[in-house]
Amino acid sequence: MTDFLLVAWVSAFIEIRRFGWMFGLGRRWSSGEKLRLLFAGYNGTRNTGSDVRVQEMLRQIRHVLGAENVDFSVMTQSFDRSKGYFEGTRQVYLPDVFPPFLSREVKQNHGVIACEGSMFKSKFANALTTMMIVSLGLASAENKLSLAYGGEAGHMDSIIQSMCKRYVHDSLVITRNVESQDLLRRLGIPTELGTDTAWTFEPHPPEYARKTLREAGWDEKTPILILCPIHPFVWPVKASIAKYIARVTTGAYKESQYRTVYFHESGPEVDRKYRNYISGFGKAAAAFSQRHRVFPILVAMERLDAVACRSMLEFLPGTPVFTSDEYDMFQLISILRRGTYMVSSRYHGIVTCMPALVASAGVTMDERILNLMRERGHEHLFLTVDDPELEPKLLRVMEQLVAEADSVRDGIGRTVIRNLKSMARMGTILEDTVRQTYPEFPLRSGVLSWEDYLPPLSDGLLALAQRYDTSALTQHPVAESAAR
Repeated sequence: MTDFLLVAWVSAFIEIRRFGWMFGLGRRWSSGEKLRLLFAGYNGTRNTGSDVRVQEMLRQIRHVLGAENVDFSVMTQSFDRSKGYFEGTRQVYLPDVFPPFLSREVKQNHGVIACEGSMFKSKFANALTTMMIVSLGLASAENKLSLAYGGEAGHMDSIIQSMCKRYVHDSLVITRNVESQDLLRRLGIPTELGTDTAWTFEPHPPEYARKTLREAGWDEKTPILILCPIHPFVWPVKASIAKYIARVTTGAYKESQYRTVYFHESGPEVDRKYRNYISGFGKAAAAFSQRHRVFPILVAMERLDAVACRSMLEFLPGTPVFTSDEYDMFQLISILRRGTYMVSSRYHGIVTCMPALVASAGVTMDERILNLMRERGHEHLFLTVDDPELEPKLLRVMEQLVAEADSVRDGIGRTVIRNLKSMARMGTILEDTVRQTYPEFPLRSGVLSWEDYLPPLSDGLLALAQRYDTSALTQHPVAESAAR
């Protein structure tokens, strides 16, 4: 019922906006103005993956369109937690009750770039997917730029899928994998194939990670084993007025409250599944650490993951814990890239360490890590969070990381460069979309290479490009069209 009321509310906003546009009540970009774009996403919660994605999205799009021609705003749920992020971009506060905010902000801008990676799926929260849909729908209702950038689609509840089909069909969605593209095409939504946008991120230099890890007990020689656990069974988050009233009046649901009227899944079955996951993950990591000389660390890529990291200490006592609540994205990714091996249930834990060729495996709760491992050619290096034999299977996977380390790193390097080229192609699609929406916008001209559609690359990425460029170009189906 709560989802229905939210969908009805935001749908009314879109319909009213479209009706007003038909009677001349809207205003688009005009020549001579800076192009004002609202980046709609899930930022300001110290979800490292979400923040890194948007950081690089802003850098790339500002580079492609020209910093002198644009004025960007990005949503945040906490100015304190996004302080120091998104340089040169205005941050606007996203309230929990977001429909009036979105209506106001989209109207003040010339277009919307939807940022969230898990953009169209009910796995995490219908409210989040609804927010993405209404952001795009409000923009397209006024014939403004309406673009989803590097998103993913999965199972949607019927009411959310119907809303997506109705209000995103006039937008363009650049997906980060073929599976998402196929799903959205079946709904009649225009798509292009792209990738995630975290590939170009540059954290603090290696000296920062060495110093921080040394202070945590590392001897600067022992291979580092990075473990990124999560609590995979508390999703989706759902709005519940009844639970909120009970929380306020009786104190019930305290542990499962996410924020205001939003609550995680909870109960004995959730607890049982979580225990099996943590036990399997933790025991496998402990056994591996006994067999191999490694320095294990636990990393919470999202603030909520700190709970899982603390649970893992039962099996890995004394292991250093690094959380996104204590370390910003520049610090945390620097630490990740000092690793030798990684096992992660966080998609961006794997993605952000791949430019450093960290040999990684995944324990996945949804299709994101699965799709990434397939792209790398490493289908044997992922398991699911609910696997009843997680402990023995994960230990075998970790042994394979050691035995196949060189070939795994080679596959990772090739995948990084393929995705850089896909990200560059996204820049060309962005240009075409802006040109179609605002023909007078001053875009670049002349002969440009694929690198010109990316933000400035680090020395490490440039070195990878020199090593893998030729083979990567011939293996990726969309790479050649990126060089225009």
